Amino acid sequence: MKMPEIFKDYGKYYDILYQDKNYGEECNFIEEIFKRYSQKEIKTILDAGCGTGGHAIPLARRGYKVVGFDASEVMIERAKEKARDLNNICFEIMDIRDFHINEKFDACICMFAVMNYITETKDILKALRNIRRHLKENSLFIFDFWNGLAVLRILPSVRVKIMESGGIKVIRTVEPELDAFNHINKSHYRMIVIKDGEVVDEIEETHVIRFYFPQEIKHYLEDAGFELIKICPFMDLEGKVDENVWNIMAIAKARAEEGER
Repeated sequence: MKMPEIFKDYGKYYDILYQDKNYGEECNFIEEIFKRYSQKEIKTILDAGCGTGGHAIPLARRGYKVVGFDASEVMIERAKEKARDLNNICFEIMDIRDFHINEKFDACICMFAVMNYITETKDILKALRNIRRHLKENSLFIFDFWNGLAVLRILPSVRVKIMESGGIKVIRTVEPELDAFNHINKSHYRMIVIKDGEVVDEIEETHVIRFYFPQEIKHYLEDAGFELIKICPFMDLEGKVDENVWNIMAIAKARAEEGER
């Protein structure tokens, strides 16, 4: 399934489903990484797989110039609506594997398991190399992903989430289908949308997620022109990654390429 197909229907209710996600705190965490690990002042940020702008918009409001892109047209339309009052941000519909922007950035973020949606090794390498081409030397690259060590120990489970906003209630269930040999989990989503006591929408989508192992990510980053600085639990720079930590964060910097030295 291509990304736009996955989020075409799901994306319509994305902001309702994730209204409990603390994007402000996550942006604080991103800025803490900038302060601790960047060798230069960060002014420009590339947000790869920006969704509806949950991180890009708060960062733009903090003064950064931000370019965000996503493969989902529905998500980008929503992001543009939310950022109408900002002139230091723009959003584009592009694929992480082959996007092209005529600019190099001080940092790139890729948040909320975007990398997990890239399921083929050749595609993850293509995406990482493409991101590297859009970064200046020593620019930071920050992304989170499912930790394979924890996925295989804890195992994905059936989950139910119910959220309400603006008179709309969304009931979402997800049933996992684990393919451990291929490092894949198929998340079978079903959503029921209720308004004024009536069902107004029903959605079924399957999201194919690849989980990655820390040493695997280190190898891919090095192959794509990055130096891995740190892998830590999500939102915890001092924590230790082991088989009990599901969501983890990679912090890398772009190595010098020919012509940059």
